[in-house]
Amino acid sequence: MRAAFLLIMTTTTLSAEVLTYPQTRKEDVVDMHHGVQIADPYRWLEDDNSEETKAWVKAQNQVTFAYLEKLPRREEIKTRLQKLWNYERMGQPFEHGGRWFFTHNSGLQNQAVLMTTTSLEAEPKVLLDPNAMSKDGTTSLSDYAPSEDGKLIAYGISEAGSDWTTLRVRDIATGHDLDDVVKWVKFSGVSWRKDGSGFYYSRYDEPKPGAALTAKNEFHKLYFHPLGKPQSDDQLIYERKDEPKWGFGGGVTEDGDYLVIQVWLGTEPKNRVFYQKIAGGGPVVELLKDNDARYDFIDNDGPVFYFRTDLNAPCFQVIAIDVRKPERGSWRIVVPEVPKVLLEGVSTVGGQMFCEYLRDAKTEVKCFDLDGRLIRDITLPGIGSAGGFGGHRYDTSTFYTFTSFTEPGAIYRMDLKTGESKLWRKPQVDFEGSAFETQQVFFHSKDGTKVPMFIVHKKGLKLDGSNPTLLYGYGGFNINLTPGFSVSRAVWLEMGGVFAMSNLRGGGEYGRQWHQAGIKLGKQNVFDDFIAAAEWLIAHKYTTSARLAIQGGSNGGLLVGACLTQRPELYAAALPAVGVLDMLRFEKFTIGWGWKSDYGSVENPAEFNALLRYSPYHNLKPGTRYPATLVLTSDHDDRVVPAHSFKFAARLQECQAKDGPPVLIRIETSAGHGAGTALNKTIEKTAGEWAFLVRALGMQ
Repeated sequence: MRAAFLLIMTTTTLSAEVLTYPQTRKEDVVDMHHGVQIADPYRWLEDDNSEETKAWVKAQNQVTFAYLEKLPRREEIKTRLQKLWNYERMGQPFEHGGRWFFTHNSGLQNQAVLMTTTSLEAEPKVLLDPNAMSKDGTTSLSDYAPSEDGKLIAYGISEAGSDWTTLRVRDIATGHDLDDVVKWVKFSGVSWRKDGSGFYYSRYDEPKPGAALTAKNEFHKLYFHPLGKPQSDDQLIYERKDEPKWGFGGGVTEDGDYLVIQVWLGTEPKNRVFYQKIAGGGPVVELLKDNDARYDFIDNDGPVFYFRTDLNAPCFQVIAIDVRKPERGSWRIVVPEVPKVLLEGVSTVGGQMFCEYLRDAKTEVKCFDLDGRLIRDITLPGIGSAGGFGGHRYDTSTFYTFTSFTEPGAIYRMDLKTGESKLWRKPQVDFEGSAFETQQVFFHSKDGTKVPMFIVHKKGLKLDGSNPTLLYGYGGFNINLTPGFSVSRAVWLEMGGVFAMSNLRGGGEYGRQWHQAGIKLGKQNVFDDFIAAAEWLIAHKYTTSARLAIQGGSNGGLLVGACLTQRPELYAAALPAVGVLDMLRFEKFTIGWGWKSDYGSVENPAEFNALLRYSPYHNLKPGTRYPATLVLTSDHDDRVVPAHSFKFAARLQECQAKDGPPVLIRIETSAGHGAGTALNKTIEKTAGEWAFLVRALGMQ
């Protein structure tokens, strides 16, 4: 085996220390795209199974952890994170068969525990404790669904943060698992038949040995698992051999009469909807097959199906379709669109329909009857984010949560007859939220577009440009960023930091048009928005470039990578996490092909040119002084494979100016894209990030 790396000496001005980076071996690999030659000297790092890559990971982690562990405030920050995170947390309760279920974390448990009780006033018992399933806390509950009678629960287990899930069934009364085991489940829910005879789920074929974390995910299939049978006896409900990229999610309606099949294509914000009458196992009916809009199934009243859709309504509306008369001329608008106000979600409970709206990225909730008549506006505790309002048709109350940047998520119980809300649970956190304030500002991007941004800081902040500031963004896949409490950000605020979160184009905060303005050939708009946010914070004297850091994960990692390559002088530090950083090869791994709806494809000449112009890996330039950068990824990330971060970090270390600040990569072990990460790992990671920023922004 050739040597994996040579050692070179680089002096970092920020640390006044000498860092020894592993300089990664380069290969002469060149691809040709539309007549353009593209060098990819670190292609070999894509093989996560090779001994050479494993040695590189070990060497990089040795350098990174040696640096982070010497930072003077890391232990202090870690201690504060542990103390602040050590509070009781509960999820919204839900009921099946007279039995209640909710998640609970006593404080510093690595994973939340699923609890059950026959009464919310009674002492609950532990039903599923993933902390007992692995020694290091890296096993997590990925999904769970009780049967209609509340006697059984199907649950999914994820190992080390992977998207792959194994399903099992537990007898709730005894706490013992049945013999049922269903493997290679991914991007799936679990939905029981009303009679409890089994459940629906989705899966891919078993991958080849060694390829589970990198191979393309294609040919999704929807199955029914009969209780008590081996997986080999599972009934294939639907597949499309002619459509390898289609994915399927099956859900049983509350009345038990229909299986509703959501058909998706990657992350495209459009979908198809099919259904099957469960009695008699009739044919699958292609109700909505044109893929012309997004259709989210809400509920049904017999053969009348309710959908949230952006068809002819960019900010969404509620429609009703009678499946006996499915022609478009027979469709009925139940709740019309409110222009420029996003209908983010719709749920039904107790015969009422709750519509959750986003007005400038802040939640408003209205309650309607099933004919679309307004019952009441819901009064929320303040400006923030609310969610929940679920349950059954026979329920007389419902639960919802409310949270803000400075207030943890409290749970409220609402009387459906009177609309009165009462506090059910409020966590007791060692954090003085009243010492901080939140404001929303609007700035103009490069092309004049008005973009909102939340800013959180201590009251009485002086606008003298001296404040260390963390700017966070995402800007993609129709994802909305709304106010919410975060322990890690709370510690940042206590340290005197300013936190800013911008609602960039590419998200869904203002509906379809806001999303479409930040995709494919318009993706640069997202980066321009983020850069404009940074410039606004500097112009209005919140901070300066020397005290500004940027942060984002996944698509937000791409955002940070693109912005630090385009405007390296604008920031002092960057934290790109699990980012999509090689825009010419993202399609080749796991579910990466599904992102073409947002990013485009190298197969299209115009889209290739756009991708090449901003691809972080390809736009690093030798001798440039880049911000202090801590790249973060995980060895079991099978959503955005770690090769993106590996290659970017290697190239960044190669290109960083000799007098530039440190550029490091931190590779978490036994963790994935983020969901299900053990709390102790999250605390360690966050302590390292904040200590890194303390040094980079001169906060000592």
